[in-house]
Amino acid sequence: MGENTNNLSRRALLGGAAAAGAGLLLPGLAGTASAGPAGFPGYRYLKLAFDKATLSYPPARNEVIFPCLRGTKDRIPNALGKFYLYYAPHDAPGGICLSYANSIEGPYTEYSGNPIIRREWPPHYDFVTHVSSPHAMWNSAAKEMWLYFHGENTTTRLARSKDGITFTYDKIVLETKMLAPDARESSYARVFEHTIPSRGSRYVMVFMVNTTANRRHIGWGWSADGRNWQFDRNPLVRPSDVGRTNLSGPHVLFRNNSVYVVYHTDGGEMRITEVGRDFTLRKHLGVFHTPLAGAPDRGRSAAPCFGEENGRSYMIYEAGARLEGNIAIARAV
Repeated sequence: MGENTNNLSRRALLGGAAAAGAGLLLPGLAGTASAGPAGFPGYRYLKLAFDKATLSYPPARNEVIFPCLRGTKDRIPNALGKFYLYYAPHDAPGGICLSYANSIEGPYTEYSGNPIIRREWPPHYDFVTHVSSPHAMWNSAAKEMWLYFHGENTTTRLARSKDGITFTYDKIVLETKMLAPDARESSYARVFEHTIPSRGSRYVMVFMVNTTANRRHIGWGWSADGRNWQFDRNPLVRPSDVGRTNLSGPHVLFRNNSVYVVYHTDGGEMRITEVGRDFTLRKHLGVFHTPLAGAPDRGRSAAPCFGEENGRSYMIYEAGARLEGNIAIARAV
């Protein structure tokens, strides 16, 4: 497709999570470039968010995954920066981390108190091997930052904060026992405000499910309050639907008065499926992003999140081989 190590394919990349104004990140994007499936924009790689080797929290120097960027303007008084970037190492001990900046392009400053959530949180949980995959959602009803994270891989938890830094533990929101009998892992959840009138819901969740057959698919659920959830026992997207073995890292996007789910596969690429506003459609639109062969992707791009600042659209994503990940920034072209 004519890619090189400095350009992300226009057909292969996606746009999502728009701002309602400069500095605010919300789950919908009106991109200016239109070249990908369903008219999503293309992006060009700019830089890494930071040099992970310089981070003060030692586990994050090896790998950082699952970025989630949220704007603080008109949300958090006296915030450290206009943008909060949440991320984590995956392997033990993990730990939910924060960096902040006054521009999506950075520079990012590591929060001095990382990790802001650890693998021990008595009395809620005494010890898990790791906590990871932070997804922060600004809950407009509660006027709080709600952070969903996993630990163990079977369990997704919710913590809540007024300032986006100091969190109060809420509850477990997803466990494998809530899913089909063959589910042995449920993690990498992202939550979005989206109303489905027929289900009486205001929020949707997408996540990865690993089965006893060691095959990973995309699952989904819905909730009226973001805390108490119902889940479809049938996969939202099966790997066999798109000719792959494993899927992970889903993200919901809103465009064309419809809803899409983007996810990465064991082939290293991202794919896109239109699910419709009520999540009953299954229109597989093909490859949405082909990773760069060279740095920083090295054949794998995953777990994207999106934002807009000063009229420009951005994708922040996990770049590089598993257990060697970096956080990369790309800008719409």
